[in-house]
Amino acid sequence: MPEGPEIRRAADTLEAAIKGKPLTDVWFGMPPLSGFAADLVGQRVENIETRGKALLTHFSGGLTLYSHNQLYGVWRVVDAGEIPQTNRVLRVRLQAMDKAILLYSASDIALLTPEQLAQHPFLQRVGPDVLDMTLTAAQVKARLLSPRFRRRQFSGLLLDQAFLAGLGNYLRVEILWQSALAPQHNASGLSEAQLDVLSQALLDIPRLSYQTRGVVDEKKHHGALFRFKVFHRAGEPCERCGGIIEKTTMSSRPFYWCPACQR
Repeated sequence: MPEGPEIRRAADTLEAAIKGKPLTDVWFGMPPLSGFAADLVGQRVENIETRGKALLTHFSGGLTLYSHNQLYGVWRVVDAGEIPQTNRVLRVRLQAMDKAILLYSASDIALLTPEQLAQHPFLQRVGPDVLDMTLTAAQVKARLLSPRFRRRQFSGLLLDQAFLAGLGNYLRVEILWQSALAPQHNASGLSEAQLDVLSQALLDIPRLSYQTRGVVDEKKHHGALFRFKVFHRAGEPCERCGGIIEKTTMSSRPFYWCPACQR
């Protein structure tokens, strides 16, 4: 299941194809949206924002296309005019002179005014996105210590999109290892130093994953490639303490940790 870094990289690919270019053709496969298509021709996609697993495609005329891929939705980039052979159902086509972006199979799609966007139920539920580069460790720490979250066990909290959008299972595992914390802890029981380390890891691990996963040229990233320290490494030695990494299930998801140093 893709997590925030994978969603953001997908949005980057879509932006590279279409951002800033006048739209020459717009098509929606859902009747409530089809009436907007003609008005969007000639407008530009200003940017594509991610909020957890939702994509917000902002048009120059002020409307925003909200889409959530859920289990089956997928975006594709193709050459303008290309019609791929697929069994998937096309929902959205946004085409410029040279490229088009296509959304298949998604069912949670809406065109929203700024007012509707601010009141959208999903967007009101989710927390700040970990890949929003304006989000700071101090803000994350304040969120950890808020009455809503301070007594929640990290095993569940770090999967809750209402806490921070874009986190998921492999990030949960790696963040807690980086912070040397067992998953049963909550923020109310941590020292200031532990809170500071965790708050920073909650930003650093997703951002490192976003910047470097899938990159094979290590020289360009000064050796700081993202690689799993504990995820899918049950039975291997922990590189921090030499203890043996174990696997269990937490919040119905596989969980990996080092019992020797995650206390």
